[in-house]
Amino acid sequence: MPGERVRVVEDAAKNKRVILGPGLRRLDDKVVASKAGPLRHKDPNTFWVDNYQRRYVPARGDLIIGIVKARVGDLYRVDIGSADTAAISYLAFEAATKKNRPDLNPGDLLYARVLNANADIEPELVCVNSNGKRGKLGVLQDGFFFKCSLNLARLLLRESCPALAALTDEMPFEIAVGVNGRIWVKAHSMRETVGLANAIMSLEQAGYAEIDKICGDLNSVMQT
Repeated sequence: MPGERVRVVEDAAKNKRVILGPGLRRLDDKVVASKAGPLRHKDPNTFWVDNYQRRYVPARGDLIIGIVKARVGDLYRVDIGSADTAAISYLAFEAATKKNRPDLNPGDLLYARVLNANADIEPELVCVNSNGKRGKLGVLQDGFFFKCSLNLARLLLRESCPALAALTDEMPFEIAVGVNGRIWVKAHSMRETVGLANAIMSLEQAGYAEIDKICGDLNSVMQT
């Protein structure tokens, strides 16, 4: 619960450096919860609180899917589902220069990373990694875009989640999952793409114990 001292994390911090994720906060030499929910742990030393929340709160390093809203000078305003719109510079793309600017239009989907997130300034995005390469980031072309809960997005991004592996066994596809509760998928046909989206949304109300069962029968879900 909020304000509750989390001694498990404090004990782990005595022997090694730990990373505090969403829902945890350090106060002097104590670690307390700032949100209500179950405590989660990822090896080797990451802890967070799995909290059900409606609105996305930007955090540095998050992978998100944004919608371009407008161009203002050298910046693009991007809707990322948070209280404030984010900004991305035309130089935040691979090989971008003053003469070679990205061609972005209102309504375009961006798969980007949060570079800066502070309560006092608007979030800043980039579409390149530390080496200046785009990797899987950038404009998402075609495909099917839909929204989900923040919990489902975090679930799909977990390495131990069997959902994406089970879906890959059914058909080849492309997917981009944003921590802000937005998903983009693309398969060979529109029918397969919509079926894929239905299969993912079937996990929305599933608990951790039910995911394996649902993933084992995803073929029937995709045909509905």
